Amino acid sequence: MQVLDTMLLDINNLNVYFSSGNDTVSAVKNLALQLDHREVLGLVGESGSGKSVTALSIMRLLPGSAQVSGNIFFRPNPSEAPLSLHTLPPEKLRRIRGAALAMIFQEPMSSLNPVFRCGAQVVEAIHLHQGLYGSAAQKQALALLERVKLPDIRRIFRSYPHELSGGQKQRIMIAMALAGNPKLLIADEPTTALDLTVQKGILDLLSDIRQESGMSMLFISHDLGVISEIADRVAVMHQGAVVETGLTGQVLRQAKHPYTRGLIACKPSMQRKLHRLPTVADYLQQNELKARVVSIEETASRRTALYSHSPLLEVEDLSVRYPVKKRFWDAGAEWMNAINGVGFEVYPGETFGLAGESGCGKTTLGRVINQMLTAQKGAIRYRQLHLNTLSQAEFRSIRREIQMVFQDPYSSLNPRMPVGLALLEPLQHYQLFGSDRQRREKVVELLETVGLEADHAKRFPAAFSGGQRQRICLARALALQPKLLICDEIVSALDVSVQATILNLLQDLQDKFGLTYIFISHDLSVIKQMCDRVLVLNKGSVEAAGTPDDLFEKPQNPYLRELLSAFPGKR
Repeated sequence: MQVLDTMLLDINNLNVYFSSGNDTVSAVKNLALQLDHREVLGLVGESGSGKSVTALSIMRLLPGSAQVSGNIFFRPNPSEAPLSLHTLPPEKLRRIRGAALAMIFQEPMSSLNPVFRCGAQVVEAIHLHQGLYGSAAQKQALALLERVKLPDIRRIFRSYPHELSGGQKQRIMIAMALAGNPKLLIADEPTTALDLTVQKGILDLLSDIRQESGMSMLFISHDLGVISEIADRVAVMHQGAVVETGLTGQVLRQAKHPYTRGLIACKPSMQRKLHRLPTVADYLQQNELKARVVSIEETASRRTALYSHSPLLEVEDLSVRYPVKKRFWDAGAEWMNAINGVGFEVYPGETFGLAGESGCGKTTLGRVINQMLTAQKGAIRYRQLHLNTLSQAEFRSIRREIQMVFQDPYSSLNPRMPVGLALLEPLQHYQLFGSDRQRREKVVELLETVGLEADHAKRFPAAFSGGQRQRICLARALALQPKLLICDEIVSALDVSVQATILNLLQDLQDKFGLTYIFISHDLSVIKQMCDRVLVLNKGSVEAAGTPDDLFEKPQNPYLRELLSAFPGKR
């Protein structure tokens, strides 16, 4: 087969199958993709669409149980014949993988070795791909850390992965990938779950490196807004197959396939708030409902009804600090202020947003309200009860009413416990609904309330997708019939289509049970869609407060303008 001179990567008729017992699952079907030198191709789709399997097929990192057929040609040097990656002997593959062909994985913490310093891991990559040792390798490593625009590179060189932020760890992974001067860089969801400014920094960095080095990229994401920032062309995958390809701008403006139109439509907008977000399923079922915008009159009427009541929650001059250095003779010699004099009220039935970058204090504030952390100063009143003066025994009855749903649903569930038992446990603890039979009936009702089925009660968390696990966590929080639900970044790591489904579910649950939400998110479009009012935090202090319309349409605050300028697709 002849490959064009300009073509760096040519994938033809790629099929990948996985065997599970007597069943065979088709992960990639008859895939054809081409990527030119100096080009960025965006690969878009939901979880399970085959994006990462395609990337691992190129790298030949699939598990031994995978059955692969088709051709993958790689031509790092246009003057030489293309290499067939799937027929290369292992020793030749090792010389290419990590050098001419490199990959950045989605989760940097699981890709970096937690027991080695970051500098040592970059040095190892330099040694393998450039053959440098000692001070020469260390000098090159520091140059790479500087190239990826990390601050205080000597401190970071000495740091362990857990001592760095998510964005800094991702930059370490980029530095390691650049150690071999690759011709093709595969970036698998490198900005997922990162806040807007960190995401902007990573995208700008990758664009700069591409311009400097002339390398090509295969950029994988579920977010078309992110793809619009970096990709020249886009390929949309659904259920293992490419359903649409084209120039990025053309596909975003004139998408032809229903799946692509669904991906675009289900992303919340900064320009409007909808009664209900469209979902990909609506488009695939040819049920493209006309989006109904919440009118100014409807918003005003809701606010009048909400704020005619007394506040459900009042936070006054709240401050929280952590000891940075602890010594047994001088505990807490240095302190970090996580929350500085924050105050606000939340009204019954309201969705109150907490926004800001990672590390601004959003999660700390949510955990203090739920009494998982202790404040050093200030007052928290819930139904006029001073929560931070109650003992644990006194707070026990209140805890039922204030529930929290966390960002990572998998770590929130016991992997060795069926989900039905996880829902039954809090009902038994508080002796609700009289008997175990009634409690088991309630478990089924809870599962059905969040869109799952009764049979799901027998399954373990590993058997569910991320969106389903988040539904289970919502069901568990609802089990105790709460009045206030604190949602901590619960959609930040989900596909835009699953995100839309969860956001619609939250609105349905609020209408059905009269719930009050504190909604924590770094995604301002989600805040715009969900929240009646929002508090924007920066380094533990209040930067801005008001309605999303007032704050986002004509922002006066410089910090808020910076956040909005980082929104994907708007720069």
